[in-house]
Amino acid sequence: MTALYIRRNLRVIIPTIAFVALFVLYIATHPRGLSTYVLTIWSNQSALLVFAAFAQFFVVLVRGIDLSVGAVVALTNVTASFALAGDGGSLVFGMAAVLLVGMACGLFTGLFVCFGNVPPIVATLATGAIYSGIALYLRPTPGGGVNSELSDAFTYAIGPIPTSLILIIVTVLVITIVLRKTSFGMALKALGANEHSAQLTGINTTSMRISAHVLGGLMAGMAGLYVSMVTMTGDAGIGPTYTLNSIAAIVLGGVSLAGGIGTAIGVAVGAMLLKTVASLMFFSGLPPLAQPFFEGLILALAIAFGSVGVLRIRNKLKLFAQ
Repeated sequence: MTALYIRRNLRVIIPTIAFVALFVLYIATHPRGLSTYVLTIWSNQSALLVFAAFAQFFVVLVRGIDLSVGAVVALTNVTASFALAGDGGSLVFGMAAVLLVGMACGLFTGLFVCFGNVPPIVATLATGAIYSGIALYLRPTPGGGVNSELSDAFTYAIGPIPTSLILIIVTVLVITIVLRKTSFGMALKALGANEHSAQLTGINTTSMRISAHVLGGLMAGMAGLYVSMVTMTGDAGIGPTYTLNSIAAIVLGGVSLAGGIGTAIGVAVGAMLLKTVASLMFFSGLPPLAQPFFEGLILALAIAFGSVGVLRIRNKLKLFAQ
């Protein structure tokens, strides 16, 4: 590993080292130690945040911010509680319907951001309120159900390896290939790094920004789908925590809030690091009422460090070279 490689990948190396250290500490302090059961529970909880973080990642990559991520997760979770209660072939159509709802939300948000002539933070706040309202209308109180065999298939383990961990690895590999090996992925990064230069090279920045929101909606749909697999119910009130946590997770994973910089492995590591910190608090002996305070403090510090990184940006070409 050369000094140049370390310098270029410092945004991922540092959180990875922190994650490994904290995960070892978590396993050491857990009463049941390292076992398939403990690993599966931790992996299932991490997968929820990993998918939500990817929903935020695609939008931030093109210099946006999406405050509707949590609302889309809630809406798709509610949709799943209606669509996945059956069995047989209907489950395939049900899962497709859940993901399509997420993509439709992303498409609507992308169109509103691009053609609404309003800042993304305001536009996504408005669309998030719409999605939350629909979710509450469909499911005023938690309820519904998910096929138990389908839930078991997605939340148990294949041998000693949790199914959710396999899903995380596959998702990271697919997104890495898309970002590094396809013109579409490189165009997303180019748009985030310098929009004017991207336009000069012939990139349709409007369609690329809308595509980023659609991909974000797809990943939020995956998060909502997986929430349904874990909880086996639909709850319209789960959204708010996912929005803030998704932003904190990508910042911890080395994604620049200024756009154009970030990796799929960094996003996954950031989300798993955040979830490991929360799990450690559970076994730390802190009073339960004090844990939300410390979790909120960590989230605020993570986002604050990300904002400081934005202020330090002076040379876009230097960033693009990374």
